[in-house]
Amino acid sequence: MSDQIKENEGYGKEYSEDGFWDKVKSVCKKAGIKVIYSALMLYYAFKEKDTPIWAKSIIIGALGYFISPIDAIPDVVPVAGYSDDLGVLVMAIAAVGVYINAEVKQHAKDKLRDWFGNFDEEEIL
Repeated sequence: MSDQIKENEGYGKEYSEDGFWDKVKSVCKKAGIKVIYSALMLYYAFKEKDTPIWAKSIIIGALGYFISPIDAIPDVVPVAGYSDDLGVLVMAIAAVGVYINAEVKQHAKDKLRDWFGNFDEEEIL
């Protein structure tokens, strides 16, 4: 496990389900579809009963970082504000990717459509 992922596990205390949904709803357009899709995939993978505890702890750390108002690049910084969040989310996805199955991806895409309408799936790759 990389040092960055271990470091981000400390953000797990920032995570709550209500905090996650509040953050996603409040920043979805500003953060962009890739950031939100990444966060949603992790969220739905976390909810899966087959996802092991070690993977859930990585997910909680990454989502906690996303929720936290304190991170490496403040979210209010134009253009770059969510790049660190995306980096953390992508690292977590790489670490727990085997638990991000087709059903998890479909749940995330369905929720994206609620907020972004129809989108080209190329946008989220």
